[in-house]
Amino acid sequence: MRHLYAMITPRVSILLPVRDEEQFLPAALASLIRQTMTDWELVCVDDGSTDGTPSILAEAARRDCRIRILRTSGEGLVAALNTGLAACRAPLVARMDGDDISHPRRLELQTATMTADPTLGLVACSFRHFPRQRIRVGMLAYESWQNGLVSHESIVRDLFVESPFVHPSVMFRKEVVTSLGGYRETGWAEDYDLWLRMGLAETRFARLPQTLFFWRERPSRMTRTCPEYAVEAFRACKAHYLRRGFLRGVSKVVLAGAGLEGRAWMRTLEREGVTVDHWVDVDPRKIGRILHGARVLGPGEASPANGRMLITVGTRGARDEVRKWAEATGFTEGTDFLCVT
Repeated sequence: MRHLYAMITPRVSILLPVRDEEQFLPAALASLIRQTMTDWELVCVDDGSTDGTPSILAEAARRDCRIRILRTSGEGLVAALNTGLAACRAPLVARMDGDDISHPRRLELQTATMTADPTLGLVACSFRHFPRQRIRVGMLAYESWQNGLVSHESIVRDLFVESPFVHPSVMFRKEVVTSLGGYRETGWAEDYDLWLRMGLAETRFARLPQTLFFWRERPSRMTRTCPEYAVEAFRACKAHYLRRGFLRGVSKVVLAGAGLEGRAWMRTLEREGVTVDHWVDVDPRKIGRILHGARVLGPGEASPANGRMLITVGTRGARDEVRKWAEATGFTEGTDFLCVT
């Protein structure tokens, strides 16, 4: 039976890199076994586990011939992802991690969406943090913001605000990701790097509004512990791809927001060869002053004639207000300005 299955190309490959996940892995695997869509393979890359993970995987593979196990020697997440991606046989790849849970209909609904629209390169879904009592206000706001990005247009509009997808919740076309070089080791988050490369390549995105993925919150999660996921690394990643897209050929920029975040952006942009020509701020104490060699304009003084503008105001609720001001002033989002926080 296992030999026969190995000759049949599944509709979906589930890519699951794992290391030392004996505590939560059984629940993650059970959520995949319960999928209403059954035409899948699980490509699990065990990256040097030293706990009970290998035995859990071996038993799961013994019970289910759709499960394939690859082993690497602790080379890291990016290497494990690329090893697994190369082994995926299906044209559609669904990501998964060893400590999260997928809704039973996740693969069914994501596959149906990708099949119905061949122009889509990636489809995400709404997600929910758990256990709920551990979730702080900031992460609840992130959850709400991300789940609100359903259409391609809304996702692209906010692509430089924050990572618009929870990596293990997405399904993508393998050929799209491999054509962009797969995952890369860059010094910043490997998933956000991929989303921005996909954006530059004009990949079409979508999100299903249904909550089909449950993202486990715990102190040891990589987004909490790895320097690649720090704010400074995300800012560097954004600046790198802005320079290759929105700011291509641009040497000077207007920054809306002359506070700490704006000044951090100034330093990051300088490393990419872009300097601040003007600031825009609402603080009357700043308007008219020279800040780091650039004049601070009031909202009534700014216009598209000043050059391309990055909005660095990230205070909760303020982004929409700044967007309204920019559009009312004559700026066009995506052409004259982008929100980056």
